[in-house]
Amino acid sequence: MSLHPLIIQGAGLAGTVLFFVSFQCRSNRNLFRVQLLSYLFYTVHLMLLGATAGAVSYVINACRSLCLGSRWRFARRWEMCALLCLAQAASLFFTWNGWMSLLPVVANIAATLAGYTRNARKIRVAGMFINSPLWIVYDVLVGSWAGILDEVVSEISMIVSIVRFGWKELDREEA
Repeated sequence: MSLHPLIIQGAGLAGTVLFFVSFQCRSNRNLFRVQLLSYLFYTVHLMLLGATAGAVSYVINACRSLCLGSRWRFARRWEMCALLCLAQAASLFFTWNGWMSLLPVVANIAATLAGYTRNARKIRVAGMFINSPLWIVYDVLVGSWAGILDEVVSEISMIVSIVRFGWKELDREEA
């Protein structure tokens, strides 16, 4: 027995709401903590859609957010960034479903590299010009309407945060 499509898309919608809220957090630490919750909803959503490559990428994203939102020094080091990027690349071996499997992996590697700069401007630039566009294509291909909405809302949220905090203010690193 399969779940009703509205329940599946609803799990994704919960992730969308949380992801929008994340970019309204002034501190990067809180941004990553809220995104962790968003990624958990998206993992469930994509698994229910049978989009394994995206779901596994979101599990790795949840780990990334846990690391970047933590106070553990080792979790915020570049070595952990490299390990997370390697995990994304390795996930292709287990979830390969043609070229579309590359989309979430490339998107998430870009977001991981940007996140580890701890620079709010770089995080938003990677999100607006690499991560969201690649995820939109993937979401269209796997039928994730909530995912498409998430990426459109994320783009809007990033623009709102740039207007709200100022482009210059976002060009700083947080410890």
